[in-house]
Formats: sequence, C-alpha cells, structure tokens
Amino acid sequence: MSLPVRDRISMALLPILAGMLLFIPSAAFAAQAASHPLADPAGWWIWVLLLFIFSFFLGIISVLAGVGGGVLFVPIVSSFFPFHLDFVRGAGLLVALSGALSAGPSLMRKGLADLKLSLPLSLIGSISSIAGAIVGLTMAAEKVQLLLGIAIIAIAAVMLKSGKSGFPEVKEPDIIARTLGISGSYYEPTIDRVVDWKIHKMPIGLVLFFFIGFIGGMFGMGAGWANVPVLNLLMGAPLKVAVATSGLVLSMNGAAAAWVYLYKGAVLPLIAVPAVSGVMLGSKIGAKLLTKVNTRAIRVIVIIMMVIAGLRSIMKGMGI
Repeated sequence: MSLPVRDRISMALLPILAGMLLFIPSAAFAAQAASHPLADPAGWWIWVLLLFIFSFFLGIISVLAGVGGGVLFVPIVSSFFPFHLDFVRGAGLLVALSGALSAGPSLMRKGLADLKLSLPLSLIGSISSIAGAIVGLTMAAEKVQLLLGIAIIAIAAVMLKSGKSGFPEVKEPDIIARTLGISGSYYEPTIDRVVDWKIHKMPIGLVLFFFIGFIGGMFGMGAGWANVPVLNLLMGAPLKVAVATSGLVLSMNGAAAAWVYLYKGAVLPLIAVPAVSGVMLGSKIGAKLLTKVNTRAIRVIVIIMMVIAGLRSIMKGMGI
C-alpha cells in the first residue's frame, strides 16, 4: 500500500532535517571557539574530527581503567576544546548513558546486574540527578568549571585509595534489603561455583546515591567511580554484581538528567554524535585488549590525566 504524498514528502525531508541538526549548531559555539588561540570558526569541523578521535581513544582507556567515559570526557573536553561547558556536559551524559545501555541487557541475562538492587538506588539517584542538572544549568559556567575541577581531583583521590573486594561477607541483611527481597546468585567461573549474595547498610547507601546522582547530573558525568565502591565496599555486593548493577543505575540516572539538558537545549548533535560514536567504537577495542595489558598501569595514567584536567578546569574557572 502506497503512502500519501504528504507522508512521502515528510519521509524524504527527514534526512535533510537530520543534516541540518548536525551542521547548523556550529554557529552556536563559533563565538566560544573564536576566543581559543587555536580555533577558527570557519574550520569548526576540525574540532569535531578531533573530538571523535579523542573519544575513540577515551573509549579504549575507560574500559582498560575500569571507569566510565563520562568522568574523563567532561573535564578534558571542557578544558581543552572550544565548546561551551553546557554542551560538553550534555554530551558527557549521553557518553556515559550509551555505554551503560549497551552493556546492560547482557549483564542482566547473566544474572550480574540485579534489578531489585538497582531500582531503589535509581529512584533516589534519578531525583537528585534531575535536581543536579537544573542547578548546574542555572549556575554561571565559570563557577561550574571551578567546582568541576575540584570534584575531579576529589574523584581521582577516591579512585586512588578505593580498594576492591571480590566477595564481601555480609552476615545479615538490613531491614530494607530484607523487606524488598534484595539478594541473588550468579555463576562465578573463576571458582566454578554459584555465588549467593545479599547486602546490608541500605539506608547509608541510599543517602550516598542521592549525592552521587546530584554530582552526576550537575557535571554531566557518569558515576561508576562512586557507584561501584559504595555497592561493593559499603553495601557488600560482590564486585562483579557491583560493576554490573552500577551500569544499570547509571542508565536510569543518566536518562533522567539527560532530559533536563535536552529540554534546555544543551545537547547538540554536532558534539554528541562524534563523542558517543567514538567512545562506543573505542570501547569495543578496549574490551578486546583488556586481557593483554596491565590495567593497573592504565588506571594510574587515568588518575594522572584526571588530576591534570582537574587543575586545568580550576584555572579556567578562575579565569587563568
């Protein structure tokens, strides 16, 4: 059955409109780029190409270091690329969100990402991430840049000191975890047995996830750097369950905050598309290299990169 002429014209115009969405926003950051010593408003496409290349390598490094791409993307791109901070934060949320969404279904099928555990944490985190996004977009870019630098250096310190526990021992679940029936099991091939797990200290975890969601929404970063230690070291979830469930929580929190950035016009396809595509491609390569490189050395390099980006962000926020 053939479509009406009006519908056929509308479908034919879709690629044209998509192209306009991709290229017209160049004018939105041309003024911002003009103040950059290396920027040329007429050559905006060079920055887009550099963003894709950077995001590609970022995808590789983030997998090898075991951190989300958003926590590196926002401070580095906002410090060294001539894009407005609001657009970078909007793209950073999509970068973190895309990685979590791509891994979520397979982790749930394997029994690692637990829905019962993620839902209460996601509920409180989504509310705070929306609040954080609203607060971040109403503040002056210089103040957000300064706070971002401080937050990134603090995150680097947390990553440096945070330990890991493969199978924490939880003697008795707390009343909230017991009431909600939060527990589970999964097959662990390294020890060839089924691991049963439960959690405790749920009230403290909910409070911490509120602040984690707020920071993630405000700065447009993923929260894997904080989700995993809280789930693993505080609440007693096995490390693999903590990592997998962290991605599930991040996908819900990131989606909630992303709507605020979309509504405020802070998500530009010109920045988001090369960033997300580059990170996704790099992540696939990083996953293949994971067993062949020294991940501890990569993690140290990432922490050093975060400190440098954090200091640069502080200097930029202070107008230096």
